[in-house]
Amino acid sequence: MMNTIPSFICCQHLHDETSNRLSRRRFIQLATLGSGAALLGLATPWRLARAEAQAGHGAAKSNAAHAAHDTEALLLSCMDYRLIDDMVKYMDGRGLTDQYDHVILAGASLGALTKEFKDWNTTFWEHLKISIDLHHINRVIVMDHRDCGAYKVILKADFAKDPTLEENVHAKYLRDLKQMIQKKHPKLEVETLLMNLDGTVQTIPEKSA
Repeated sequence: MMNTIPSFICCQHLHDETSNRLSRRRFIQLATLGSGAALLGLATPWRLARAEAQAGHGAAKSNAAHAAHDTEALLLSCMDYRLIDDMVKYMDGRGLTDQYDHVILAGASLGALTKEFKDWNTTFWEHLKISIDLHHINRVIVMDHRDCGAYKVILKADFAKDPTLEENVHAKYLRDLKQMIQKKHPKLEVETLLMNLDGTVQTIPEKSA
């Protein structure tokens, strides 16, 4: 009696052989094609991997360049969300894009000086030292702003109701911080600024004699 192989095994065998032939044939076709939609589809993961590797290499070179980069200034500003974009626009307008370190404390100058939050004082001075040591900055830009909530919270008064008084109060803390910075780091230039809610900025000058 002749042994018979179950039909489902034969079918499976034929299917496997056909699939393997097709797979090999397809692979050879794709391998010999220099371009085309099929090859592009197959090569996409490889191309992405290569692109990522190249990007990583470029990022490493960029990081190395930045590590040795000297920065022009340290900006101390308030955290108020309303004026973040305006601060960036102001610094960009001065040609300082990617040329400054940025420390944010509620109240800016007041935040660096207040006894209410002494840790903030330490934070500012430590950041300033790192900025000097690491990026060799030339100046400190201290930017307060009008209608500052931190001034209301810490000083328990709403100075925004009287714009002249408000400017004078900000000027006091800006000048006090400037004096302290220059005493500790006499080689640094210090700018004292007050931003209005429309994004314009005014310079707070030295106190007249």
